[in-house]
Amino acid sequence: MTLQTTQFSSFDNTNLAIHREGEGRPVVLLHGLFSSADMNWIKWGHSRRLAEAGFEAIMLDFRVHGQSASPTDPHAYPNGVLVRDVAAMIDHLGLSDGEYDLVGFSLGARTSIHACATGVLHPRRLVACGMGVAGLAEWEQRSAFFKRVIDEFDTIERGDPAYLSRQFLKSQGVDRVAARLLLNAFENLDPAMLANVDLPTLVLCGEKDEDNGSAEDLAALLPNAIYQTVPGGHLDSATKPELGEAIVDYLRKG
Repeated sequence: MTLQTTQFSSFDNTNLAIHREGEGRPVVLLHGLFSSADMNWIKWGHSRRLAEAGFEAIMLDFRVHGQSASPTDPHAYPNGVLVRDVAAMIDHLGLSDGEYDLVGFSLGARTSIHACATGVLHPRRLVACGMGVAGLAEWEQRSAFFKRVIDEFDTIERGDPAYLSRQFLKSQGVDRVAARLLLNAFENLDPAMLANVDLPTLVLCGEKDEDNGSAEDLAALLPNAIYQTVPGGHLDSATKPELGEAIVDYLRKG
């Protein structure tokens, strides 16, 4: 099936890339930190699986990622900037509340849950991949880790716990100045706010993935969620066909 890429201007006129594959009920897919739509969803066949199942995969490249712009003006990173970008894309595409499903991996899951908990987005179903309670409520610790990757980029050596993240950041060609600004735009989410996410939700996580805390505990705090595991840890679960298959199976149920 044909993959199409277009650009649109977000709420502050930052140009962002949208990748689309398939026809049918829209599924908005949001990728992880320092990744891209291509790396999370296209390369490993997940968008194709959705398209073949009768969905339209709509994949945003977050600002500072993929084919989207990487502004270095601090004013381009207000609190909640990624939620605002996703809302701008939904509006740009003319998608109505309940018309689309929402799927996020890691940072994409964090953004999706924030958007739903604060009432900004109203998808039909939600799939949160690679996310636990700590990744929502204790962002400072995760942020400090990634800021160290950026700040010590040239001195991190093999064997350092940050080495794999450093290599991934390098492979994706992310602008490190812009990336550091983006990290400051994320806020913690009070776990009590999870009670607002009452839509049907699948919390999907690699069986060895504890990078963002307990995904099982996250599912327990969501009013209408189920918990499921797939093979792998945080860095490789997105490369497994089981991730895409689980997403398709869940979205087909309703």
